[in-house]
Formats: sequence, C-alpha cells, structure tokens
Amino acid sequence: MHVCRPLTIAALVAAGALTLTGCVPNAGTGEAAALTVDSGADSCAVSADTAASGPITFTVTNSGEQVTEFYVLAENELSIIGEVENIAPGASRDLTLVAQPGNYFTVCKPGMVGAGIGQTAFTVTGDTVEASADDAEGEAAAVTSYTAYVKSQAAELLPQVQEFVDAYVAGDDAQAKALFPLARVSYERIEPTAEQFGDLDPAIDYRKPGAEAEGLPFTGFHRIEMDLWLDAAAENYPDEKIVALTTAERTELGDKLVADITSLYDLVHSDDFSLSLSDITNGAIGLLDEVAAPDGKLPGEENEFAHTDLYDFTANVEGAQVAYEAVRNIAESKGEAGAELVQTLDTQFAAMLDLLAEYGDYDDGFVDYSTVDQDARNELGAQLNALSEPLSQLTHTVLGVSAE
Repeated sequence: MHVCRPLTIAALVAAGALTLTGCVPNAGTGEAAALTVDSGADSCAVSADTAASGPITFTVTNSGEQVTEFYVLAENELSIIGEVENIAPGASRDLTLVAQPGNYFTVCKPGMVGAGIGQTAFTVTGDTVEASADDAEGEAAAVTSYTAYVKSQAAELLPQVQEFVDAYVAGDDAQAKALFPLARVSYERIEPTAEQFGDLDPAIDYRKPGAEAEGLPFTGFHRIEMDLWLDAAAENYPDEKIVALTTAERTELGDKLVADITSLYDLVHSDDFSLSLSDITNGAIGLLDEVAAPDGKLPGEENEFAHTDLYDFTANVEGAQVAYEAVRNIAESKGEAGAELVQTLDTQFAAMLDLLAEYGDYDDGFVDYSTVDQDARNELGAQLNALSEPLSQLTHTVLGVSAE
C-alpha cells in the first residue's frame, strides 16, 4: 500500500459522498464528530472551533433570508477544502470531513456572492489519519477542489469590481484608485480560466498595446486605469492626445467591465463548466508565466500607469499555489521524483511569498513598483525562476507523462 502525504482535510459532501482530496482516508471506522453551523444574515456561528482528527460532520442550518454556502478553508485562507452550497433559508445540509491535524478556517457566504462572513479559525488536534493513494478518486478530488476555488474567486470578484466601478463612475477618483488593485486580485488568481472563454479576457484585462496590436477595442481594467492616472498615461504615450473621459464615457466603460465580469461569473457557475487536471497544472504554470512575461508584472508593464504590479504579482503566485496544492498529493504519490518535486515546490512557494511580503500586503498596501530598483527586481526575478523551473515539471509529473 502506498502511503501519501497526510491530507489537509478529506471532504465528503454528504449528499454525494464526493471525495475532495488526493487520497482516500483509511478512517472509515467510528462515528463522525457532530458540529452545528448557524449561517445567519451577518454571522457564521460554528458550535466549536476545535475538533479531534478523524470524521467530522458540520450540520449547516440557514437562519438567514438568502441562499447560503459554508466553506472549510485551508490555512492559506484561499484553498477550499470542503464546501456545501445552495442551502435554502430554513434548510439544513451536512458536510462531512475526515480531518487531519492542522489549522483551518470556516466561513459562510449568504447570497453565494462576495467574500463571505464570519470567517473563524478552526483547529484540528490529535494524530494523523493514514491515507492511501487512489488515482481516480484523487484526480476527481483535485478537480472538484480547484473548480470550487475558481467559482469562489469569481463570486468574490463581482462585488469587488462593482464597488470599484461605482467609485469610478461617481468621479471619486481617490477611492477608485485605492480600489483598483484590490478589485483585480481575485481575477489575477484565476486568469488562466478566464482566458479559456475567447474574447472575455481581452475585454477585461488587455493592456493598451495588446488591444491595439490585435485591433480590439481598449476596454476593461487597464482602460479605466489609464483614465485614472492621466499624467502617467500622457508621459507613457507622449505622441498621443490623452484626455479625460466624460461621465457618460466612464459609465459605458464601467458598465461593460461589470457585464464582462458577470459573464465570467455565469460561465464558471454554469452546469457545463469543467476543468481537467491539465487545466489545473498548466494554469499554475501559466500564472507564473504571466508574471515573467515582457509585458507582465516583473518588468512593471502590467499596470503601467498605476504601478500596482506587486498586487497582481502576489495574486498570481497565490493562484498558482492553490492550483498546485489541489494536485499536491497526486504529484507526491508519483515515486521519489514526485516527492522531491513537492518538497522543492513547498519551499519555493513559501520563499516567493515571503519575499513579496517584504514589499507590503493587501491590507496596508504594496509599495509603488516604480520605486523598486533593478537590483530588487532582479532578486524577485531570481526567486521567481527558482519557483517556475520546478513548477514547469508539475504537469508531466501529475499526469505521469515523460518530460523527455
């Protein structure tokens, strides 16, 4: 029997007994510990904030007036370990988990849109539950887990963009500038998924040179960015007449961005939306490629007017890490080479995020990237390369395809 890395939490949605981990737990004996969750209009009350390792059942009751969801998140507060959704007002649903020792978070999402409420630390104590690898169930678990993550990020993105657009259209430029980098975070975490939908990513996130090179209308985040930072735009394009947009033009531009983000939300929440293992692994690789590209974050070209590239840089790395963690158990089960790759990636992801944290965070802000000198950018680039090189091996490792 092959024994894989201890699972974070093996989640089973009670209605469908759907495994959400890369391994199948050998913990089928004993009754599940029973916890209750009251999901209200402005609260998410779990009956305990700690439990022993092994089976746990969360019985989630919706005491609010909107359909709600309940999530168990990993320690990074991004990876979705388990979820139960579409809980109608007055109804209850169960989420059963086989829990390993570690630190997690619980959170509810009334209305199933936005960042969620009542996020609370949840600790699992005790001994590790042994788990055995099963390729089919592990693959299904990885896809289910990452698909849930994409949907959750799209759900958070929509109100963030609406708030940003509202400030922009109202002429509150100071607030719009403050919200611009934050409104992009969820999008940057899942951008490879958005790129699957034809013209949607160009409409949302093309920079001015890219749109013009392809003969496309210049819309989306970066068109609004250019209008908010007019002085920088005039400096970057001295041969063009850069003028402020009118209120009507702002409204049209903002409405289109919201409509495009709404389309993204609808597409990833549709019944026929699906992802494959290679979508996940190649998406992780693609997110780091976005950082290193000549028109990307590392050279400082992504947000060429606002210089908020470090927000996007961090979000790309976070998104890549979540995708990697979705398939981590599968990679580790692929013999000695897989185990070594996982150890390297764990180390390099941590080092990359630690280095980025030296420049700020989402709460307090990141430094203006134009103030980051070339030596510092070289250091960021070296660490990015140290992460990107092993990550480039992820797809063939997970899929069992030779790299030769």
